[in-house]
This record gives sequence, C-alpha cells and structure tokens, in this order.
Amino acid sequence: MRVRNGCPRSRMRRTDLLRSGAQGLLSRRARTLLTALGIAIGIAAMIGVLGISSSSKAALLARIDDLGTNLLAVQAGQSIFGDDAKLPEAAPAMIRHIPPVEQAAAVSSVDASVRRTDLIPSSETGGIAVTAAEPEVLDTLQGAMDEGRFLDEATTAAPAIVLGSVAAERLGITDLRQGPMVYLDGHWFNVIGILEPLPLNPDLDRAAFIGYDVAKQLFDTKANATTIYLRTHPDQVEGVRSLLARTANPQAPNEVQVSRPSDALEAKAAVDANLTRLLLGLGAVALIVGGVGIANVMVISVLERRSEIGVRRALGAKRSHIAGQFLTESIMLSMLGGVTGVALGAAVTRIYATRQGWLVNIPTEALAAGVGAALVVGALAGLYPAVRAARMDPAEAVYPTG
Repeated sequence: MRVRNGCPRSRMRRTDLLRSGAQGLLSRRARTLLTALGIAIGIAAMIGVLGISSSSKAALLARIDDLGTNLLAVQAGQSIFGDDAKLPEAAPAMIRHIPPVEQAAAVSSVDASVRRTDLIPSSETGGIAVTAAEPEVLDTLQGAMDEGRFLDEATTAAPAIVLGSVAAERLGITDLRQGPMVYLDGHWFNVIGILEPLPLNPDLDRAAFIGYDVAKQLFDTKANATTIYLRTHPDQVEGVRSLLARTANPQAPNEVQVSRPSDALEAKAAVDANLTRLLLGLGAVALIVGGVGIANVMVISVLERRSEIGVRRALGAKRSHIAGQFLTESIMLSMLGGVTGVALGAAVTRIYATRQGWLVNIPTEALAAGVGAALVVGALAGLYPAVRAARMDPAEAVYPTG
C-alpha cells in the first residue's frame, strides 16, 4: 500500500494475484479437482480425437506410399443399351504396349463354385469367387504369399488353386501341411498357396485363383479379361489413365471403366476427416459444459466469500483487485483442467496408436490449442463472477441483509 497526497493507495502485484488465487483454490481442494475434471474431459476428448485421427492418417498415408499409387485397374463397363460389356481378348497385350506401363496382368471370372467337399451343394459358394489369373498377377499387385506359392507357367494347366486370405478362412484352410484339396464343380484341385491380404484389392481376398488354361479346359472360360491390373511409371499415372480406355477397347472406349485402387484408401482418409470434425464438435460441447461448471462454482464461491470481499474492500482493496483475484482463480482452475486434459489425451492417443501399430503423431498445434482453449474458457467463465464480486457493496458484504 502506497501513500499519495496523504491518502493510502492500494496496490496488488501480479504475484499477489497468483498467490491469492492459488490459496482460494487450495482452500477448497475437492471442489477444485471435480470442477477441473470437467475441463480436463473436454480437452482430453479433443486432444485424443486429433491425436488418434492424425496417427491414423499418418499410418494410412504411409500404407498408401508402401502400396503405391501407380496401380490402375481396367474393367468392362456397360454398353449404351445397359448391357454388360466385354473387354477384347487382345486388351491385355495392347495395354502392355503402352510405354509407361511397367507390369500388367489379367484375371477373368470363372463360372464355377469352390467348396471344401463334394457333399456341399454347388449353390452354396460361401461368397468365394473362382478367378482365372495370369501368373504375373501377384507381382503386379505387389502381393505376398502367406503360405505356398502362386500360379506359374507350370501350374497354369494343372488342377492347382491359390486361395485369397478370406477365401482360405471361409474354407477352413489355415496351412498346407496336410495337402488340402477343394472341389470345383466335379473336379478336385490341390491348394498350392494362400495369399496374404491385399489392401488395395480386398475383393480378391475372397477369390480362389486357377490358371487360364485349366479354366478354359474344364469350365469353358473365355479369354476375355474381366479386369486388367497394371503398374505404370509413378510420374505417368494420369497420362496412362487417359489412354487406357481407348487402348483396351478402341471400338468402344465408353464401355471401359478405369479406376485407381488407392483412391479408395484416400477416400477413407477423407471420411475419417469428416468423422474427426464431428468428434471435435462433441469435445467442444464437453469443454463448454466444463466452462459452465467453472462459472457456477465461481458464482457460489463469490457468495460464500462475501465477508472476505467486504473486509478486503473496507481495508482499501479496489474493485479491480477483487475482480482480478476471482478471474485469476477461474483461469488457474481452467488451466489445471487444461493441462490435465492435454496429458490425458496424449496418453490415450499413445496407448491406442501403439496398440494399432501406428506411428504416434500428436500435432503440437493441438497441444497448444488445448491449453489455449482452457485459458479462454477459464477467462470467459470467470468474467461474470469476477464482475459480480467487484460490484459487491462492502457494507452489504460484511453485514448481508438477505
């Protein structure tokens, strides 16, 4: 307190504000912790959503980079009359002549069903599609074998079959030690391999692959490819994509569909982004609820401490000092919840991402935004209680009439 012109002048330093604010919170520890928990939940939810979303996106982008975005798929579409179209028999060879195309392989649907035993009716396919495949399919798709080997020139005419990961699971075949066989419409085939999952082509996980020659011989499969997969030079993807329809079917390019399988994963990333925004909205609602809780607690604190406010005002404390003290308490309370929420959200993100096998990626901007949001919420929530405390009449505060 300073003396100016014979009158005492009250003065409150920033350290005094912090000290008095901390004392106000410590004197009501249980209430402080429970109120801070509301803010902590909101901040933890927002940090967790951003952290998990960012980690998931980083893992997805890394996966796309590993699988490559230069894989294209050419399929027969529909004619102008709505009928199912067919690719010309020469389509695979014509596509291989495009200079930037590095690899290409065709597959065709086979009119047959695969079963574990001949006692099961042929109508029960278990959702497994029989597919004739060229030996180059595995390399073109950059697939890998879980067990055994893929089709080659020696097995293209033999009763040999390779199962996709889902097809093998549905048939109950987990290994090749017992030399398993499957039944295809009157013919037994030896299972020579099981594929690992194909992330860019999950439909092929439910397929059973046989050679083109045996498919033509036993099931009268036509040479027209159902789908042609190709790898291009990474810098020439769009250029090749624009040529594929005219190259695969020069007579009717409008009956050809060209797609890039990696687009599905990129679309998934976009869907995840929309979901992230929704969850962030829910976290913001939780944060607002926490702010309302702080405002309620501070209003109650003002009413409980009327005598203290009156005595301090009588001793020379200014309105700004009273307002500053309660505003400081509100901000400190919110910051306590904010820091706790940031730590909790980061811990949840790390645990979840680690269990999923993702790279932990928590944006530093999210951490800073979490603390900043807590600061803003605390300031706004404490503004009304602080003003109310500052406007309280000293005499009324010490000797309340109601």
